[in-house]
Amino acid sequence: MSPSATKHRMEDLKKLLKKLIYDNKGSLPKEEFNFFQQSFKEFHRTPIFYGLPKIHKQPIMLRPAVSNSGSFLAIFSAWLDYKMKDLLLFVKSYIKNSASLIQDLKSIQIPQGTLLFTADATSMYTNIDTTTGISAIRNFIEANLHSLPQNFPTDLFLDILTIVMENNIFTFAGTCWLQLAGTVMGTPVACSYATVSFGNHENAAILPSFEPHLVYYKRYIDDVFGIWANTNRNSSQAWTEFTNTLNNWGSLKWKIQELSEETIFLDLTIKIQGSSIITSTYQNPMNLYLYIPPLLAHPPSCFKGLIAGELQRYWIQNSPNNFKHIVAKFITCLIERGHSLDKLTPIFKQAAAHLYNHP
Repeated sequence: MSPSATKHRMEDLKKLLKKLIYDNKGSLPKEEFNFFQQSFKEFHRTPIFYGLPKIHKQPIMLRPAVSNSGSFLAIFSAWLDYKMKDLLLFVKSYIKNSASLIQDLKSIQIPQGTLLFTADATSMYTNIDTTTGISAIRNFIEANLHSLPQNFPTDLFLDILTIVMENNIFTFAGTCWLQLAGTVMGTPVACSYATVSFGNHENAAILPSFEPHLVYYKRYIDDVFGIWANTNRNSSQAWTEFTNTLNNWGSLKWKIQELSEETIFLDLTIKIQGSSIITSTYQNPMNLYLYIPPLLAHPPSCFKGLIAGELQRYWIQNSPNNFKHIVAKFITCLIERGHSLDKLTPIFKQAAAHLYNHP
């Protein structure tokens, strides 16, 4: 885009969005209207495009990114992300984190012949075209309207969502650009937008159609984990239909792992053992374990919090034997970063004592 066209478009967007807010003042909670008013007074910069080098790739490639922080549209995207929390509750596949997953798995009895699978979206944000995504959000709201808060601003929400998704203007090396396809890069609402928009397809087409086979099915943004039950002779055909249905939504495609007794999802290795599922912490072989070194000027609470947080995560995710092994590895990594065992010991003991007494 030319600089003059960019300037005029941004000015028009500001006028349009401000008008939308002031026209809907009566339907917005006071604190949300005040948020917009205060944000309008701040200085707003144009988003900036940059690339992060993927040093583990050969040849080295760039991961494209856009910094939207401090831009005018980021105000509205942050509000959209806040309102999306009302919608996330009704995405049946939604999982908050690996701790929630482990809690779910403890109560599941595994039928004989059951297997695990994972699926990874191919460039999810890029491949959610705007028309498909916004249409899915609209259908999702209509399907769950009776359960949403009475004051949920459906029309305003969809209007602002459309404007945000269609007007990602950014600069790069003195030039101005408009993103034409896919989810807006770098915008606060991107994650929840991707979760809810594909969640509509899951709620409407995937979960009802394959309920007899899906013992469990959850998704964390662009990663799916499921437990598949082979209930009859037609299970192979049902699996093929399931993978086709998963891939039958706009231009988004999934890399689906074949059914197996062991898989990796988020930061977990998940394995079937008899009629139960066991988990252990998965650590990527490329992880450099660059923990806080002893000579940085962080307050002591940061380092203590790191140890307490890691111990709690390991405790939740592992069996007692695995816990001992991974904690020993954690201590070794900290020593290699320059910490002494004498200073680590009381911090670990304090964290362990708290963990042992925690429900």
